[in-house]
Amino acid sequence: MIHALNMVWNPSEGIDLGFFMLRFYSLTWVLAFGLGWYIMKPIFIRENESVESLDKLFVYTLVATMLGARLGHVIFYQPELFQQDPLSILLPISTKPSLHFTGFAGLASHGAAIGIIITMLYIQKRVIKRSFLWILDRIVIPVSLGAIFIRLGNFFNSEIVGTETTSAFGIKFLRDKYSASDAMQITQIGDKNEAYNSIATNPQFAEYLAAVTPKHPAQLYEAICYVFVFAILMFLYWKTEARNKAGYLFGLFLILLWSIRFVVEFVKESQGGFEQYPIFNALSTGQWLSIPFIIIGIYFVWKAKEVKE
Repeated sequence: MIHALNMVWNPSEGIDLGFFMLRFYSLTWVLAFGLGWYIMKPIFIRENESVESLDKLFVYTLVATMLGARLGHVIFYQPELFQQDPLSILLPISTKPSLHFTGFAGLASHGAAIGIIITMLYIQKRVIKRSFLWILDRIVIPVSLGAIFIRLGNFFNSEIVGTETTSAFGIKFLRDKYSASDAMQITQIGDKNEAYNSIATNPQFAEYLAAVTPKHPAQLYEAICYVFVFAILMFLYWKTEARNKAGYLFGLFLILLWSIRFVVEFVKESQGGFEQYPIFNALSTGQWLSIPFIIIGIYFVWKAKEVKE
């Protein structure tokens, strides 16, 4: 009876506009940054900062997030690309086994966090004449909102899936089980989306559908938990004096978000990285990378003091 509750997840790639495919993953990034701008606008107005400086902050944060996330993935999870396929590091292409378009795939949230923090140093010196912690305490609010949409994008892409489970919450990620070429070979259908749909709905391919084992929707677990992180930060900023404690909101963000990431990693499939080495295999790469952020967060919450800007 439990297995009957498991949903087969086989979403379309996006919205087909005829001349262009608006991918859901790309749309979640647009929503993340677009809503982030609207979240920050009333904060800037309240703090007597110009919308022009917010626009600059938006552009720099967008670039920092994309570059940091991509470089973080390569450094922490695929360092071999520096030698084997260097063009694929910052370009949406791969030269292996032959030149082809890949899109901007392979992004690490830890790298994005580092990229944003470093970029805020530049923002603090060149754009917003406030303290470094003032900026960080406020930027983490839209960042926590963005994290929700990024994980939803991962869910639509059937990537960063969880481990196998017999739980009723388990989901059959069809596109995680079979690659596009596998699906087309199984069904002898030339279009990958039609091939996937046939496996999901055509009784002729029931055995292949049955072979898809339910897995934890780890992306949804994270996204749901991040809703609470965003809500807590918004409440503390708007309804309490926490915004005047330099570093407090930033530190709390680090503790909450990366603690969630650490816990969810227990039900997430390995993403590779340095966890493959015996000295590090007690935890996943994601967990090892989360620990420093949590420690830094505890430090800033502990050291937070009342500061009048």
